[in-house]
Amino acid sequence: MVDYAFKTPPQHGTWAEFLAVWRAADQIDVFESGWTMDHFYPLTPPIEGPHLESWTFLAAMAQATTRLRMGCMVNGMHYRHPAVTANMAATVDHISGGRFHLGMGAGWYLVESDAYGIPLGTLKERFDRFDEGLTVIRSLLDNETTDFSGRYYTLRDARCEPKPVQPKLPIVIGGSGPTRTLRAVARVADQWDMVGASSVAQWRQANETLLAHCAELGRDPSTIRRSVHVMWVPDAAPAQLAEQAAAFGEAGVDLVIFSMRGPYEVRLLEPLAEALRG
Repeated sequence: MVDYAFKTPPQHGTWAEFLAVWRAADQIDVFESGWTMDHFYPLTPPIEGPHLESWTFLAAMAQATTRLRMGCMVNGMHYRHPAVTANMAATVDHISGGRFHLGMGAGWYLVESDAYGIPLGTLKERFDRFDEGLTVIRSLLDNETTDFSGRYYTLRDARCEPKPVQPKLPIVIGGSGPTRTLRAVARVADQWDMVGASSVAQWRQANETLLAHCAELGRDPSTIRRSVHVMWVPDAAPAQLAEQAAAFGEAGVDLVIFSMRGPYEVRLLEPLAEALRG
């Protein structure tokens, strides 16, 4: 059975609008979770427009809601030291009462990285750093102390306290790169998210690659939850969105995330929920 979620990229909108949507969705049991994204510049024009920061956004939403699980699709590894990320994740898990998922990605948006002077690096450097950071984060969340020596990160007798509320805080990895991203999913992720699946066939192909990595690494693929994004454009008919979700569900997707592209209006939630209820 497929579950449903919504996403409000915190761009080209106001805090009041996002807050109203999340509070309303918290009362609609069709939506099991809410998501945001981790950027500083909008991804849709104009890039000079407003964009709220993801971690403070989620900490506030954790207080504004009572039921929804929540997370970010996805946090760029290069924006924050992984030890800082681990401590923030544990804190938001406490604020939310154990409703937090930690979404992580290698990073890609060169415009804002260059603007802020945050080195993004080559594709290889990004994924080498990503693999190191994932190891650091998982260890800090799970273990009393962490020692790690890598090219990008070095930790000695490092602690992250308190531990998350959840016995194992879920790590979500977003992306579909066949060589590095999906291998990282097989190695450490509790959930895999594919944002750019234009068709069920494309998703199936990526999933087959993931299964191959799982087989090579000895990972049980049934322990990885699979999610996919469906773009929720302003003129999309709820019935059409529900049909797209059903097709992905039949293919093996566990969670369909409807990513709003504005307007961020409460009135849009219930019609979609009714279509999803069938």
